[in-house]
Amino acid sequence: MRQPDFTARSNVPGMLNKRSITLLLVAFAANAEVPDGYWSIEQSQAILDTTLRVTLNPDLSQLSSTEFQALEELLAAGRILQTLYENQLHRGAAAAKAELERLHAVSGGTAETQNLLDLFYLSNGPVATTLDNARATILPADAEQPGRNVYPHGLTRAEIDRFFADHPGKTAEITDLRSVVRRATADNIAADIARLDAHPAVDALHDGLRARLAAQPTGEELFYAVPYALAYAVELSQVRRHLVAAARLSQADSPDFAAYLENRARDLLSGNYESGDASWVSGEFANLNMQIGSYETYDDTLLGAKTFFGASVLVRDVERTDALVRVMAGLQSIEDSLPYEHHKQVRSRIPVGVYRVVADFGQARGTNTATILPNDAAYARKYGRTILIRYNILSKPELIANRKKLFDSVVHETFRNDMTGEGSFNRVLWHEVGHYLGVDTTADGERLSDAFTDTADLLEELKSDLVSLFAAPALRATGYYDEAGLRSHYAEGIYRSLKDVQPRADQPYGVMQLMQFNFFMELGLLELDAESGTLIIHYDRYHDVVSQMLEQVLHIHYGGDYLQAKEFIERWNYWDDLLHGGLAEQMKAAGIYRRTMVRYYALGD
Repeated sequence: MRQPDFTARSNVPGMLNKRSITLLLVAFAANAEVPDGYWSIEQSQAILDTTLRVTLNPDLSQLSSTEFQALEELLAAGRILQTLYENQLHRGAAAAKAELERLHAVSGGTAETQNLLDLFYLSNGPVATTLDNARATILPADAEQPGRNVYPHGLTRAEIDRFFADHPGKTAEITDLRSVVRRATADNIAADIARLDAHPAVDALHDGLRARLAAQPTGEELFYAVPYALAYAVELSQVRRHLVAAARLSQADSPDFAAYLENRARDLLSGNYESGDASWVSGEFANLNMQIGSYETYDDTLLGAKTFFGASVLVRDVERTDALVRVMAGLQSIEDSLPYEHHKQVRSRIPVGVYRVVADFGQARGTNTATILPNDAAYARKYGRTILIRYNILSKPELIANRKKLFDSVVHETFRNDMTGEGSFNRVLWHEVGHYLGVDTTADGERLSDAFTDTADLLEELKSDLVSLFAAPALRATGYYDEAGLRSHYAEGIYRSLKDVQPRADQPYGVMQLMQFNFFMELGLLELDAESGTLIIHYDRYHDVVSQMLEQVLHIHYGGDYLQAKEFIERWNYWDDLLHGGLAEQMKAAGIYRRTMVRYYALGD
């Protein structure tokens, strides 16, 4: 690194006056360089130029003074979980961030370091996605691991599979969705026992854990797991204190919400989410809501088993929620019409709400438009699930305009008025409802997540996409929307399948979207117009084609055959440079934003 030129001198010999100090700082900033190993400004700018920046600033005027105080506690809990999520993704995230912030400060805040801070924020850590969809470190840090930082560094699938074969009784422990896996070294075991000593509440809530650790044989080739409650005891204890404080503040305005926060605070220490999920799904909340915990496994590209932390702080849109509840009847008829034989009874009342996002953290941060939780099949059976529609993301004008620009760049001009913001709302809503419908367990009673492991997320999201589109004609028949609304819902289904780059195998959402596109093309729902190089949509083929693909997915789900699932995915997950690559180039040429950086006014952004 070049050193700054300290040639400026004070007018008074031997002394530096205020002006001289300012000159020195300016000189340092002008000469400071980012060390080797950090991305250049050209590399970072190329990605940021294709990134849409939006800030969410919802109207909070409906909150009472105590709700505002509770909101601050919830945001404080979210900030802790954001840092924890970054640590789950990469073992060097905290050190890399601290060093980057130090470089930014000492350089006087250059464009180069600011770009790197933006990329770190966008990527939740030091590993970013390049324009060609590869993963690369943006600063000096270890390469990304398939097991992120919830498995031992460097662990391979072959190594853990050998361990399972030799120790089948350990599989359930290692694959527990809320646990960190470690190599069974004496140092690791001793450190975990010491952490248990320091957190008696965790010790009390995890009966048998101490004895298991004490009896754990040692060896580099052996593995054991400890619950998140122990591995992240310091962070989760801090989160718990904020949730308890928010619960006390919410007691008068929203007693059910206060009860949920109390339960979730305890859940984080016990690792058992049942009490929190039950009170979350069945409670009647006032203005505030919060999704908090570790639920989704798609960041685990080693086994597809581990959940990662996230949080969303939300304010209810009362008027839109009330309107939505009135149109959610009749789900049983949609379930009964699905193209499979093993129908189930579905709840007539689904907890659904329309919300404005105040702030997202961890795995939840970004442009996620809706959530349905809990994922656990047993909890869903006993208590149901809750649907959270994030309206200020769905309705954000910049996001709508970018989606339409992408759609218009590849469809024939005849169809360019078909896509509307309301269609996006309906596709997302009925996608989330789709998680309620269809197969819950295999014919043998096995959980889908256990039967399909690393393909489970892909198949579940694919099913829900298809259910949303399958239900569209029935919604039209009930008068839920008119013919234009039906077409808009359908157009959003096509938009969902468009990819401007080939998805990686570890991107379940991207892969299942590409699979839909290929199915739609092969079965004649979509056709490439040779003259214009754009897509023709055969709406008259829509329901039949969607029904055929959905039938195959439901059949695979019910059969529980992992190899059949893999064959199905391989059959439809392909990329042709002439077809897919040509359409991708048209999307890029249209000047679309390829990713979105979401900031939050409530966090001072």
